[in-house]
Amino acid sequence: MIHELTLSTRAKLIALWGAVMFCYIYGDYFALYIPHEAEKLVRGDTLLNSPVRVFGASVLMCLPSLVILTTVFARAPIARWMNIIFGVVFTGIMLLIAATSFPVTPEIAAYFFYALLESAITIAIIWQAWKWPHITNAP
Repeated sequence: MIHELTLSTRAKLIALWGAVMFCYIYGDYFALYIPHEAEKLVRGDTLLNSPVRVFGASVLMCLPSLVILTTVFARAPIARWMNIIFGVVFTGIMLLIAATSFPVTPEIAAYFFYALLESAITIAIIWQAWKWPHITNAP
């Protein structure tokens, strides 16, 4: 008889946030393989063309890491709501990126794909957090 591993809601949420973070990294990394994109980065011809914008993006992109830490260390009700709130925020951001990517050209097709995939993962985060069992005094 094969027994499947049963994961806690916390473990599922941590895995989902980890997956979405890898997608963020891979999406930006592979974009550099598009002809002339690396040159734009060197010239500063990007959305992150000032220290203030880099700082803002850095704050935004550290939030999933903080949600993971909250999921590990906070009480269940706090962790649940942090996952729901930031899942909604990041789903909105990714759907906005996907919506503003039209028409999808070959140069941005992979980025569009990642935006849709990241949206699906963050929707799964919201769903997992929403159905988190309500246990009083849960750690």
